[in-house]
This record gives sequence, C-alpha cells and structure tokens, in this order.
Amino acid sequence: MKNFQLNRREFLQSSSALVIGVSGILPSIEANAQNQAAPKVLGPNPSALDTWIKIGADGNVIINSGKMDCGQGLDVAYAMIAAEELDVPLSSVMVNFGDTRISANQGGGSASSGIRQGAVPIRNAAAEAKRILVGLASKELNTPVDQLQVVAGKVFNKNNPSQQITYAQLIGNKNFSTSLEWNKRIGNDMNVTGLAKPKSPSEYKLVGQSHGRRDILNVVNASEHFTAHIRPDNLLHARGIRPPVAGSSPIMIDEKSIASIPGVRVFREGSFVAVVAKTEWDAVRAAKALKIEWSEVNHPFPGGEKNVFNYIKDAKPTFTNAVPMFFGKKEFNAEPTLAALKTSAKVIEAEYFAPFQSHARFAPSCGVVDVKKDQTQIWTDTQKPHYQREGIAKFLKLAPETVEAKWMHGAGSYGRSDADEAPYEAALLSKCFGQPVRVQWSREEGTAWDPKAPAAIMSMKAGIGNNNEITAWLFKAKGFNGWDVKFNAESPEHTLVGMQTGHKKWTAFNFNIPEESYKFPNHVHWWETVPSYLNQASPLRTAHLRAPQEMQTRFAQECFIDEVAHATKIDPVDFRMKHIQEPREKDVLKAVADKFNWSTKTNRKSSGDLQVGRGVALYNGYQSYAAVGCEVEVNKKTGKIWVRQIVIAMDCGLIINPAGVNAALEGQIMQGISRALYEEIHFDENKVTSLDWNTYPIATIKDIPGKVDLILLNRPDKASGGVAEPGLVSIPAAIANAVFDATGVRIRQYPLGPERVKKALMV
Repeated sequence: MKNFQLNRREFLQSSSALVIGVSGILPSIEANAQNQAAPKVLGPNPSALDTWIKIGADGNVIINSGKMDCGQGLDVAYAMIAAEELDVPLSSVMVNFGDTRISANQGGGSASSGIRQGAVPIRNAAAEAKRILVGLASKELNTPVDQLQVVAGKVFNKNNPSQQITYAQLIGNKNFSTSLEWNKRIGNDMNVTGLAKPKSPSEYKLVGQSHGRRDILNVVNASEHFTAHIRPDNLLHARGIRPPVAGSSPIMIDEKSIASIPGVRVFREGSFVAVVAKTEWDAVRAAKALKIEWSEVNHPFPGGEKNVFNYIKDAKPTFTNAVPMFFGKKEFNAEPTLAALKTSAKVIEAEYFAPFQSHARFAPSCGVVDVKKDQTQIWTDTQKPHYQREGIAKFLKLAPETVEAKWMHGAGSYGRSDADEAPYEAALLSKCFGQPVRVQWSREEGTAWDPKAPAAIMSMKAGIGNNNEITAWLFKAKGFNGWDVKFNAESPEHTLVGMQTGHKKWTAFNFNIPEESYKFPNHVHWWETVPSYLNQASPLRTAHLRAPQEMQTRFAQECFIDEVAHATKIDPVDFRMKHIQEPREKDVLKAVADKFNWSTKTNRKSSGDLQVGRGVALYNGYQSYAAVGCEVEVNKKTGKIWVRQIVIAMDCGLIINPAGVNAALEGQIMQGISRALYEEIHFDENKVTSLDWNTYPIATIKDIPGKVDLILLNRPDKASGGVAEPGLVSIPAAIANAVFDATGVRIRQYPLGPERVKKALMV
C-alpha cells in the first residue's frame, strides 16, 4: 500500500491557510444566495396552470416541461403521471421538452432530477386541472362533484352514466386561466401547487406499470429530428479552428490560403477563429486549409499526463470544504481522527487515482442559431436550454426576452458536455454575418476540447484496534476543480468561445465526498481543489460529468472498504452491513448478496489464464440507494477484463415506470463499464492527444456482460428518487474489488485497461 503523510501540524497549517485564502470569497457566496430570493421570470409564468398543461379540441393533453429527455424515457413517465391524475388514456398525453417559448425554467437535465423534482409540478398541475374540469362538468351536468367520476377523459354521473361530458367539450383549445401557488424558485427546485390533492399511490392504475419508450421507432427508422438536421433558409455552415498548442493565439491569418474555395469568409475575435461558407464541405475544407501563425506557449501542461498526479499532490489547494460554512455551526476538526490513528494498533492507508475523462458524446456539439433584429432562435441539444438562452443573450448583448431556445434530440449528453459550445459559436457568427449559422464540431473537437471530468487523488486511512475494531476513518479527495466552468452555460465565461473572446473564467470551487451511512468512530472526510493547468480556454477545463465527482470518490471509498475488510478478515458484505446505518442501504446490499448467493462464494477461481472473482460496492444519493455486484473474468495473459455477471439492486422510492428504470440502469451499466475499463484522456505537454475512438476508446458490444440482473425495490410510501446516476457510480469500484477477489492484486487506479492490469499482475 502506498503511503501518504498527513500529520496534525501539516493539516492545521494547510487548513488555516486555506480558510484565510477563501475568506474573501465567503461573503460573496452568501450575498449571491440572498440576491436569488426574488428570481426574474423569462418566458411563461410558472404560476399559470396554462404554462404546464393544455387540452386540445380532440381531447389530447399537452404537457410543457422545462426539463429534457436524453434517452431516459422521461416523456413516458411524465405522460403516465399526467394521465394518472387526469384519468385519461396514456396515448392521449404528449410532452414538450425544453422549449423556452412555452415552458418554465425547471433547470433542464441535471442531478437525476427528472422524476424526483421535475415531475412534482406536473403531477400537481394535472391534479389541479382535473379538479377544475370536474367543477366545470358539475355546472354543465347540474350534478354535485361528489357524484361525478372520470374515465378516459369523460366526466359522467355515477348514478346516471348516460349523463356525461368530455374534457374536450369542457375546455378544448381554451385556457384554464387559473393561478397556481409558485414556490418562487427557478431551476430544479421549481414547484407549483393547486387546491387539489394528487392521488395516493394506492389509487394508481397506470403508475407502477411498465410502458416502453415512444421514441425508439423514430430512431430505428431514422425519422427522429436531431439538432444536426436543422436547415433554415439562407443557412451558412461554419467551423471553428483550434490552436495546435493549448492557450496559443493567432498572430497572423493568411486569408489568401483559402482563396480557391468560393464564398468562404474568415472570422476572428480574440483568439477564436472560424470560417463560414454556403456549404458544409466548403467550411470543412477551408478550416483545414487556412494558414494561421500561432503564438508560442511554453508547455501549458508540464510533464503531460505522466505528471498529472504529481501535479495534484504538489499543488497548493485553491479551496477546501474543511471550513465552517460547509459544516453549519460545527467547525471541521480532524484532530480527533489524527489522534485516534496515532494510537491505533494498526493503520491501513492507500491512495486511489482517477484520470481526466471526456463526455465523448457519440455525436459532438452542434448548434444552429438565427440572430435577427428583434428575435433570435437557437436550436440546441444542450441539457439546459433555458440557461443557454440566457447565456447567449448575455454573450451577444441582447435582451433575453428576445432570445428563444428550442431543445432538440442529440446523440449523447449527461453533464456539462460540449453541447453548449457550438451554439455559442453559431450565435456569435450569426450576429456577425446576419444569417442563420450552423456550427458542427468534429470528433476530434468533441473529445479533445469538451469540458472534462476532473482528475483526482483520494487518500484514505483507517485505524484498527487490537480486536480488529475500527478506531478511526479518514477520507481526503484532492483534485482539479469540478466547477472550473459552471454546470450550466448561463454566461459566456463558461464556454470555450466565451473565454477565447475575453470573458474571464469565474471563481468557484467544488468536488465531492462520500455520503453513504457508514458509521465509524472518529470519522472525517473533506476535499480540496487544485489550480487548473491553464486558466483560460483550456482543453482540460473541468466540469460536471455524469454523477459529478462521485465516481472518483466512491471508487476510493468502496475499494478501501474492501481493503479494510480484508485486513480485518471480515467478509466485505458483512463488513458493510456492520457499519451501515441506513436500512434502505442494507436492503439493496442484501438483495445483491442474495442474488449472488454471496455466502457460498469461492474466491479466486482459476482456469488457465482466466481468473474469476466477485466484488460489491454501494451508493447513496439523489434520494435513491443502489448496490452493485460484479463477477469478472481476468485474463492474466492479455490483461483484459470481462464482466461475466452484474447485479444492481435499486431503491428509488416510488417507481413510476419500471421499464424506464431498467433501461436507465442498463445504460449506466455500459457507461460504467466503459469508464471503469477504457476511458482516459491522454495529453502531452502541449495538447490533448485523445482525438478519436482509437485514442479514446469506449466500451463496445463485446463488453456486454454475460448476465444482467436488475432488482427494483419499489417503495410507494417514499418519494421518487433519482434514477439516472445511482447505478453508475459504484461500477468501477465493484469491478476493481472483483479483480482483487480474482487475482489477489489491488489496482487503485481506473480505468483498469489491459496494460495497467498486466503491469499490476506482474508486480
């Protein structure tokens, strides 16, 4: 085990320096929170029932959501919730997503909030709509409300069923003109309530039943409309040109070098250079042919990726959460833990390492923007169209109410990816040239220049007493800032082109610590962030990747749990059960162990070059609980790991659509395997060298597990939790624990690629 040193004196010196260093930031954070008390509303008023729901002359129901659906089947879940409350057929409910013209800002896609937060106002609005409709029917039918019943959008007299009227007859194509109580919050926390009380789960007929996604057919037959398909009249195509060395700027541009390509024009502002043309191919050719002299930059990434973890270790922290504002009235105090470690009979310690990772969207960023005198239209596949609308308005110095963003389907998302980048560039170019502009990033740009998941080192120590009891537990994460650029692009400084055109990057800091309910004596955990290599327009700028900074921290925590269990000669599942406090965490872990017949498992099964082992890991977040168990096969000769079996037990409270939860977990399995076994950004001293699927490989069909078991623990008495991330987080740790079980070798860095595995097995 690799040692790391942290004594009492060093900790106190580091901590005090950090508190002094950030003291000037804390008042501004508090002031910003106070300033957000009365948010400004752009677009439809959240307190209007008509903002959320419409009923057409044909009786069909339209739900307007400020969220978006990046392949999770959220449209079906929302339709189920609305149909349940309104008592209409599921097939009659359609959902519009992320159109700033017709929907309120619910924060877009983030934090597994689609159901746990985004569905709440929809449920409340639908319940209120039904209350109003039944009231209208009562007047029309001259029948008391308590004698009326609704079936399939028809209101009828229970004592005289022939006396009936439809929703369409009552209000088709008309407004409800009814106010709701709005909680005055913008974003994920937005909620509205009416006088109606939504149904109890015991009354549900639709919710809890499985329904398939609606968009599959259109995807399969290629009729789905993506952002990349948008072609307004008079369209110009554009390509940005990236510097060969990160941080360099153009000194001289030779426009004559592309004179042979008709109609091409060159744009430059600050260090951003682009070409526009009437055809896409001409824009591609011009971008490759344009000769530019770039300024010299002295190795922006000293030592390249080989030095990244030394850089993190040696860097002076920019911020830490080990300050009072993060702990309420109780100040952070590591002294009891350090003292307990010093007096422990034995101390187990280890460091875990996580690399930079790319969002690596299947199709890189694309944006189409039409800037006109009085109106600007954006077509985008960002996760947060309302914030992008505000950011582009600020970027172009336009009145935000004159800018509209329409969310479109895109090929991949999850986190602060490159999705916001091309629309910003298209907006700048459209304003300059007076025509709609389409910017399409390349594969190279999408991997090399997108915001990255931050690299980090997690340092851990556990004290063990004479009777193998835990006496102390210390967790410290130190890594690049998770908020190097913001999780939504509400301002140009959070985008590449914004920084290239002079907008200075913001100053805010974020990382992560584990939040599972393990209870250890003298338990302390905290994080620190380190300075970015390059402060402006960096290809290694960091931001949210799916389950932000949670994969890094859970990889360390859940692997170290196994290390300590092994050192104390306790089974890893039994060790977790002993220290977990939350019953729902115990339930998901037990479900996985039971499915694996864990009590009868045999360690280190071998057959020639193949070794087989099992591992588990746990996660608690987004109001959900997930446990993952893996059985892996390790090829000693090739270093290749194959997941023979994976089991995920999920407790996400009330389940709306079991088929949707299963599909979300299946997607997380493949992305989790990909990030655990393959994904790692490579870079030298000057630039990112991961440019394509060869230099940044991802999981393929060959990596599909041999067997998948998904166990859903439905809890109708609990609020619905997030589903989009909890299963993903623990997969690298479960795989690494299974590799140790198979080989007896602990690998403390992901991805566990063949070369890293072979090297570890030779030690």
